[in-house]
Amino acid sequence: MFEAADIREYRGHKVVDADGDKIGDLEAVYVDTATDLPAFGTVTLGGLLGAKRLAFVPFAGATVGPDYLKVAYSKALVKEAPSIDTDGELLADDEPRVFLHYGIDAGASTGRRLARR
Repeated sequence: MFEAADIREYRGHKVVDADGDKIGDLEAVYVDTATDLPAFGTVTLGGLLGAKRLAFVPFAGATVGPDYLKVAYSKALVKEAPSIDTDGELLADDEPRVFLHYGIDAGASTGRRLARR
């Protein structure tokens, strides 16, 4: 797992899938509120007519290179992930969808699981 300070240094760097295909750029880091360790990131994705959105991707299984972050999920899966507008925020009611999309157990917590850092 990453140290929060270390992974934040990769904001703005490209995010690639296991095959090396570029997904987008790392925009923000979200930590697990129980451990304060980086758990998810948002990746800037381009949309139709230049509209951009931020898709969530887990850091579990991710590795870093000199100028990229390689995630353990396919580009197609990340592009279908729950997303927010570039100036939006992840609502508490939407958090379970992020975990469910990747088949991750969100646990029985009734509070927030993710916090932007």
